[in-house]
Formats: sequence, structure tokens, C-alpha cells
Amino acid sequence: MEKAYRYRMYPTAEQECILRRTIGCVRLVFNKALAERTEAWYQRQERVGYAQTSTMLTQWKKQSDLQFLNEVSCVPLQQGLRHLQTAFTNFFADRAKYPSFKKKRNGGSAEFTKSAFRWKDGQIYLAKCSEPLPVRWSRQLPSGCEPTTITVKLDPSGRWFVSLRINDPSNQTMQPVDSVVGLDVGISSLVTLSTGEKISNPKAFDKHYQKLRRVQKSLSRKQKGSRNRDKARLKVARIQAKISDSRKDHLHKLTTRLVRENQTIAVEDLAIKNMVKNHKLARAISDAGWGELVRQLEYKAKWYGRDLVKIDRWFPSSKRCGECGHIVEKLPLKIREWECPNCKTHHDRDINAAKNILAVGHTVTVCGANVRPDRRKSKGQLHKTPKGRKQKPKS
Repeated sequence: MEKAYRYRMYPTAEQECILRRTIGCVRLVFNKALAERTEAWYQRQERVGYAQTSTMLTQWKKQSDLQFLNEVSCVPLQQGLRHLQTAFTNFFADRAKYPSFKKKRNGGSAEFTKSAFRWKDGQIYLAKCSEPLPVRWSRQLPSGCEPTTITVKLDPSGRWFVSLRINDPSNQTMQPVDSVVGLDVGISSLVTLSTGEKISNPKAFDKHYQKLRRVQKSLSRKQKGSRNRDKARLKVARIQAKISDSRKDHLHKLTTRLVRENQTIAVEDLAIKNMVKNHKLARAISDAGWGELVRQLEYKAKWYGRDLVKIDRWFPSSKRCGECGHIVEKLPLKIREWECPNCKTHHDRDINAAKNILAVGHTVTVCGANVRPDRRKSKGQLHKTPKGRKQKPKS
């Protein structure tokens, strides 16, 4: 299985100079190739591919004002062109937006394939660098594994990271367990389990909001292009990095625990991009990191031999009574507890939703049904619907 191990590193002054120059050249080549491809299409209706941009790179290296491109390894430059080709492929397949230009203030990265680095005695020797990278080995690579690709990244806060891609042949499948769980994501409680347990939302952004607001205000008052503006930008980036690290650390611990304790996990397939269009909840939803939560559950379930079941986003998990199946007409977000008008059962909104998600997860696992509410019946039954059709709860 292909995996990537990410480490913090502290390059020497000489190595940092070389790496910054390499990342700058990668950014320059990427932006020039993007500009050429865009101009070729809008002016001549001509599509330019990777092969043509690779030829352009050879010509650019011969220009007098771009001779510095020959001072860095050619591999990261070619990889940058390949990444641009991938970005266009995703754009034409409607999987991403049109590629955008890279900016220096966002840091950058450089990818080295096997021909541009050397792995010796557990140390990394990059092209153009005589000394090994001073990596902080917080964990060891699996025995017998060597990196196939190395990516060096500089983040906006000035920290250096190195990612090692390996092919791990080891089998990490865990022993099967009998427990299954349904998850209902939320804002006040990040995750509510079908067992009744509620896991609180750390709200990493809210903890640093006042300080972030203060330094962002200071940044906005600095003159563009000044040294003081660069210092203020670094302060903002460091706080944003702290928020991101705190959020990811909590999600990793939570998802690892869920995967270890349960054989099957059922979650809702939510449309996060559509949900954040609500300006009243956008910040809270983004801070919760629901998309990252599901992403981590997906690959960890694959690693450890667990099952992740995604429930159709239109299934009324909150409005459906877990006892009799009755669906209430309306259930605003402010109502956290409600009583079923049919069987008089008192429900906690989140726990009832988690139990419904688990029940539907069993149904999807067994028969593969696409579970959506039935427009023709007030109670809403579980049934199969043609792929591609959209049905919404009756209102």
C-alpha cells in the first residue's frame, strides 16, 4: 500500500538557500507554463500539453535572463510541469477549478524523484546538497521500505517539512471486532455516537480568534512591500498554523480510536461545499473539519481492514423517529430534543440521528439500497432510487 510519512526538518543555512532557490524556480516554471497554456488557448484556440511545456522549459533555460534555472536540479522543474498537467486534467474532468498562479507568500514545495535524491543509512541526500537533510525522525519508516519520492515543503509560517512516499508491503489489518457505530457530526458536539456518547468540539479557531483578529488588523495597516508587512504576515501564518495543527491532531486521535474500536462505521455523505454557503454557519462548519474527519476515516479503514459506510445525504436522519419511523415535517436546528407525535418517544436530536444512521448503514451494507425519503408516503420508507436522481425530504 502506498503511504506518505511527513517529518519536520531544520535545514542548514546553505541547504535552506538551495531549497528556497529550487522552490522559487519551480514556482516560476509553473507560472510561466500556466501563462503560456492560457494564452495559447485564448488567442489561438490551441491546447498545449505537458510535452510542449517541457520543450518550452528547455528553451527557457537557454535565455540569458533565466540562466539561474540551470543552477537547480531539473527534476523538481519537470515535476512542476507534471503537476500542472494534472491540474488541467482535473479541471477538464470537472473535479477542480481552473489552475491558479502560485504565490511566494504561500511557501511552496519541490518534488524529487529517485534520480534526484539518495537514501543511505537512513539519511536523505538531495541533489545539489552535499550534506544529509537534518530531519527530525519522530517515527521510523517500516522496515525494508525506502522512499520512492521525496517532497520538500515550506509552509507560509516558515516551517520546513519533508514527505517520504513509500510502498508499504506490511499487512496492518486488525483483528475483527463485533462493535459497530453510527456517527452524526455536529457543531456543539463534533461527533455523536449511536452508543449515546458525545465527543465535544475543541473549536480550535475560536480559541485563537481574538489573537488572530488582532494580528490580521496589524497586518492590514502595514505598507505593502515593506519588511514590517512580511513580519506581520509571518505572525498571522504562525497562528493559522497553530489552529490547523490543533484541529488535525484532535481529528487524528479521534478517527484512530473509532477505527480501532469498531468494525463498521456509518457516516453521512454530506455536501460540505454547499453547507458552507450559509454565511451564519460557514465558520463553525469549516472549523469543525467534517470533510477531513471523513477523509481520515476512509483511508484508515482501508489500512486496518474496517468498513466505512456512507449514507445518502438526503436521508432524514434527524427528523425520523428511531422507534416507529415517523418523519416530522419540520425540525429547526435550535430544537435539540423532540417528542415523536406518533409513538410519544422522547428523542435527543443527535443521538436519534446517529442511531438512524447506524440502522441505515446496516441496510446499505446488506442490500446496497440507496436510502432516500419517499415523496409518496409521509413516513418515508427505505427504497432503491435510480442513480443520478435527486430526491429531497417532503416539506
